[in-house]
Amino acid sequence: MRLTIFWERMADHFGAGYADSFARDHVMTELGGRTVHEALDAGWEAKDVWRAVCAAMDVPADRR
Repeated sequence: MRLTIFWERMADHFGAGYADSFARDHVMTELGGRTVHEALDAGWEAKDVWRAVCAAMDVPADRR
């Protein structure tokens, strides 16, 4: 998954104004105690981060 697609999905689910805030501030156990930005910076694949977000935040199947 390209980062542009990842960020589009984040904005679609959380809203354009909140997606980046969530990604910077919300520490997720699914990401090893990291935020989305920290996981991406640490080299996690965007698709794996998106899967973790989907699992943690109950993203509906049609948006996955």
